[in-house]
Amino acid sequence: MPSSRALRLIAATLLVSCATPVFAKDAKDAAVESTAQSATRQSYDAAFFARYSPRNAYDMLQQVPGFTVQIGQEERGLGQAKSNIVVNGERYASKSTDILTRLGRIPADQVVRIDIVDGATLGIPGLSGQVANIVTKAGGVSGQFEYDARVRPQYAPPSYIGGEVSISGSTSSLEWNASLSNRLGRGGAGGIAGDIITDGAGNVLETRDGVIQYRADRPTLAGSLKWTSPGGTVANLGGNLQYSTSRFTNDEMRHAAGGLDTHRLFNNIDDGHSHEITADIDFAFGPGRLKLIGIDRSDHYAGPATSISSYSDGSPATGSQFDQTRDSGERIARAELRWPMFGGDWELDGEGAFNRYSQVSTLADLDPSGVFVPIPFPEGTGGVTEDRYEVILTHNHTLAKGLTLSIGGGGEYSTLAQSSPGGLVRSFWRPKGSLTLAWKASDKLDMSLKLARTVGQLSFGDFLAGVDLDQNNQNAGNVLLVPQQAWEARIEINRNLGKWGSLTLAPFAQSIEDYIDIVPVPGGESRGNIPHASLVGAEFNTTINFDPIGWKGAKIDAKFTAQKSSFKDPLTGVSRAFSYDNDMHAEANLRWDVPGSNWALGGGFQWNHVQPYVRLYEVGRDYEGPIYTNMFIENKDVFGLTVGVNAFNLTGGKAILDRTVYDGLRDRSPVLFHESRRYGVSNIFNFYVRGSF
Repeated sequence: MPSSRALRLIAATLLVSCATPVFAKDAKDAAVESTAQSATRQSYDAAFFARYSPRNAYDMLQQVPGFTVQIGQEERGLGQAKSNIVVNGERYASKSTDILTRLGRIPADQVVRIDIVDGATLGIPGLSGQVANIVTKAGGVSGQFEYDARVRPQYAPPSYIGGEVSISGSTSSLEWNASLSNRLGRGGAGGIAGDIITDGAGNVLETRDGVIQYRADRPTLAGSLKWTSPGGTVANLGGNLQYSTSRFTNDEMRHAAGGLDTHRLFNNIDDGHSHEITADIDFAFGPGRLKLIGIDRSDHYAGPATSISSYSDGSPATGSQFDQTRDSGERIARAELRWPMFGGDWELDGEGAFNRYSQVSTLADLDPSGVFVPIPFPEGTGGVTEDRYEVILTHNHTLAKGLTLSIGGGGEYSTLAQSSPGGLVRSFWRPKGSLTLAWKASDKLDMSLKLARTVGQLSFGDFLAGVDLDQNNQNAGNVLLVPQQAWEARIEINRNLGKWGSLTLAPFAQSIEDYIDIVPVPGGESRGNIPHASLVGAEFNTTINFDPIGWKGAKIDAKFTAQKSSFKDPLTGVSRAFSYDNDMHAEANLRWDVPGSNWALGGGFQWNHVQPYVRLYEVGRDYEGPIYTNMFIENKDVFGLTVGVNAFNLTGGKAILDRTVYDGLRDRSPVLFHESRRYGVSNIFNFYVRGSF
């Protein structure tokens, strides 16, 4: 739990961001004047967002009271809708570009309104609970840009080349968009004697001074085209091309108790490129409509990981190198047939998804002459393919005023084939489906219930062996992996508080079969299946407006999630939580758009609690924070631009690692060593400029 000192610092951060005079007089509350309710939706028109001076649809969505974006977990194929965001009532059919990126390319002046509706009322299979429908209009040609720079006083190099420029145009029949972006990844942590190694009795074996750095750039070129014919046929074409470069280093000086000093440098390079092409067409077909979707995507990544230790007495350096080249791809063909019948809406979906993955791995040791000598490692090379076919029939029906039922069922048939050592060819049939009941109890209260049978996603790299030189771990690979399946239940209760804001409560539960975690396998340990696991929890989020008490333009957005996971440890048979499970998360953010000015400022905090990870030969906790705080200030009209600064980690959050490594299996072997690492993360300052042209 956070210390009392940390809590005082958080409170001080929020008080500083709030400690400015409140305006006694202002115009009527825009949230009241520019929102509208109907029997099925809560609408926010463009006037509601005016005080935020948004540049695009994403800026607007961020200010919708009480709405939480849900992107959904990536699955094989396209499948049913997973994100709780649609545009003009249509889902976004892409896998490499998420819906939030697309919203960032829709100019704000083309957004008519944002409707918050229950997903079951849209007739789009897979949707339930609160869904944001972004309603847009034609708006001619316009462009926008965003520039981002990030600076840390310590540990990580600055980055000055982040951002995006996009241009879009639309008429009554044609919409197009083109963009060039670079999304940055920068991380860093370090400290003097911030890493201590002890034996099982607590005696210090070694101390370490280190700096960890992560740098990544992902320049991306993307475009889309949408055409609507006079007869109502709608066609979309889109694509993107991305280049990625990634560098991770861990540079340490190791001071052995009564022994030699060692300089150890770990360096991991991972460079590559990817592409995606998507196309779909939606047209009248018999009594309904038919939509055909095609997606082709692939990626290629390669790079070595190297660990080299140099000794203060001049002894020959020692080390290892693990090099890996990975290629993957997916082709998807999907058909969605929709028609009205028996007083409701029906949809029959059929999909074929064809996945491929290949990997070439080499392992080598550094000899005394400074040359890497290869070590046989055939289990790290091979390939996996999966051909998957899915059919789902869904029916939507209005049972009574404000009460909607959506029910769907079907299944998937898949064939997994491996070319790695000991590879197998296996085929599976798995049922899938869902039932959603949505109830609009009143203008201010709506509830939904969703029950679903789902099939999870496999990481094909888990079939093959891999090595982690940084932490000296190895996965042996597992040719017997199968995707997990689950029964899932979720209840969502949404309460509109009128001018005060809104709140949402969502309890959930999962009963999981074939859960994937580290298990014993021939040759050691690897990710594998566990017969049964469970997960229960609840999410809560709220928006509180302060206009009713006279603090015009101020609000707080707060979220809290708590969950409990459980399964029987494959080594001991004792129940424990999922490895790395983020079982508690809380955050609150204050924003004040100062009335009568172009200024906005605020601050907030986030707190996380993470469960330990567990392997066969070690256990530990690897997390950050656990508390991070931030403050920001921005001006929404600096020569027509939005300019702002965000300061992050004001209260000294850290990168924390506690692990215990055993001299054999952890349930029957003595402790080899404990590691306790507390590295500073530094303050982080983000500077951004946003504009339109």
